[in-house]
Amino acid sequence: MVLPRLNPTPAGMALAAMAGLTFCVLNVLLRILATELPPFQVQFLRYASGLVVLLPWIIRQGVAAYRPRGLGGQLWRGVVHSTALYLWFAALPNIPFADLTAIGFTSPLFVMIGAVIFLRERMFWQRWVAGLLGFAGVLVVVGPQLTGEGGHYSLMMLASAPLFAASFLITKALTKRDSPEVIVAWQSITVALFTLPAALMVWEWPDARQWGLVLLCGMLGSFGHWMLTHAFKLADISSAQPVKFLDLIWAASLGYLVFAETPTSSTFLGALVIFISTTWIARVEARRTRSPAA
Repeated sequence: MVLPRLNPTPAGMALAAMAGLTFCVLNVLLRILATELPPFQVQFLRYASGLVVLLPWIIRQGVAAYRPRGLGGQLWRGVVHSTALYLWFAALPNIPFADLTAIGFTSPLFVMIGAVIFLRERMFWQRWVAGLLGFAGVLVVVGPQLTGEGGHYSLMMLASAPLFAASFLITKALTKRDSPEVIVAWQSITVALFTLPAALMVWEWPDARQWGLVLLCGMLGSFGHWMLTHAFKLADISSAQPVKFLDLIWAASLGYLVFAETPTSSTFLGALVIFISTTWIARVEARRTRSPAA
């Protein structure tokens, strides 16, 4: 996807926002499948189907084109991402959706901290403010609904957040050596490999409808990760993180359209805070790109 009229940082932020919408649709489908099939099987099928979707491109361009320059980095990314997925899918059916949403939105803060420590990205104060404002908007939305229930499942979901953040940081590092297409393909390969054993232990054969949903999940997942990897290649990973809070707006809209969940006043207030913080940081990053000394 090419965005020629945008500077790299705003283009990266736009791709990150579109990836967030794609992942929200994906999560709706995964949640449906996880209530019908074993969650560990669903996580394997999601990445295995993602690889199936990519096969026509791999065959057309040749396997050699998808040989990574650093296999070790791809394997480590697969290990970290798979570990996060095991925790996420184990908790998915067992904690309230509001709790899941609130905990999931801690990942951008872990990414921003990691970008400073491990990638040596320069952290401008505006990025911290935008990230904290976005997180505050999330708390406005989910705070009234939090039940505090979920026990160790909530802790498992929380533990997955820094692991997903570590996976994104590894992805950012990999973009310096490999193309987004190679990174996405090897994510599907490694995660499918590492999640296969647990899937086999609980396997239930999907019906025709479920296979259709699985294939759709593979398409959405591969496309979403392709856009997100391109976003990380174009912009500092820390600049793209505040945009992730737009996911709450996507989730609220999909909840209304798919599950007939009417947004509350706190949802609208939180969405307004998120919109303001995201719009502000996008304008700041655009000005900084045009004028590096600013």
